[in-house]
Amino acid sequence: MRVHVILPAAGIGTRMAAGAHTAAPKQFMELGGVPILIHSLRAYAAIPSVSTIVVAVRVNEMERVQSQVSEHGLAGRVKVVEGGDNRQQSVANAVAALDAAPNDPVLVHDAVRPLITPAIIQHTIDAIEKHGAAIVALPAVDTIKQVERTADGAIITATIPRERIVQAQTPQGARFELMQRAFKDAAEADFVGTDEASLLERIGVEVSVVHGSPRNFKITQPGDLELAEFYLTQG
Repeated sequence: MRVHVILPAAGIGTRMAAGAHTAAPKQFMELGGVPILIHSLRAYAAIPSVSTIVVAVRVNEMERVQSQVSEHGLAGRVKVVEGGDNRQQSVANAVAALDAAPNDPVLVHDAVRPLITPAIIQHTIDAIEKHGAAIVALPAVDTIKQVERTADGAIITATIPRERIVQAQTPQGARFELMQRAFKDAAEADFVGTDEASLLERIGVEVSVVHGSPRNFKITQPGDLELAEFYLTQG
C-alpha cells in the first residue's frame, strides 16, 4: 500500500490579501520564516507511508513553487501540477496525475492548514484503510441554528442538535478508486461540491470522521497568521 497526498494551492487568498495589504496569496506568506505551503508539505513528507505528494497551483506560480520545493529539500518528494479555476478542478487535476492502485489511500489537505500533526494524518490513513473514506473534523461547540434569509436579515427556523454536527477540516480522503469515481461522476453531472467529502457522499460512500484539533485551522484572515505563529513557537 502506498499513500498519496494532494494539496490544492491555486487559491488567490483575497480575504488575507485585503487585510494584510499584500497581493501575495496566503499559501506563499511566511510563517516562522518559511512559506505556509512548505510547512504543509513538510508535514506530509515526514510520514513514512506517504509515497506521493502532488501540489496543484496556478500556472503562473508553478515555477515559484518548484523553486521553493527545491530550496527546502522536497524536490524528490513533491510533484507540481497545474491547478484549476476552483478547488475541485485543482484536486481533479492532481488525482489524474497519480499513479495509484485502487485501494491506495488518497488524502487531500488544505495548503493553508500548516499545523496538521503526524498523529492526525496517520489516524486518517488508518480510517481510510478500514472504512474506505474519512475526513478530519471537530465536534460543534456552539449551538447551531438553521435560518432562512430574508430581506430584513436571517430568521431562525430550527435548532440543530450539536451532537449531530461536526466542523470539517482536512485531510479528507478515500481509496483511490472511490476518489476517482467521485470526481468523474461530479464532472459528468457538472456538480461542484464544497469539499471532497461532499463528492464522496454524493455517490453513496460512507465517510468516517477522525477527531481533529483546534490547531489544525485554516489560515484565512490576517489574525490567523499571528495565532499560527504563536502555536508554532509553542511546538
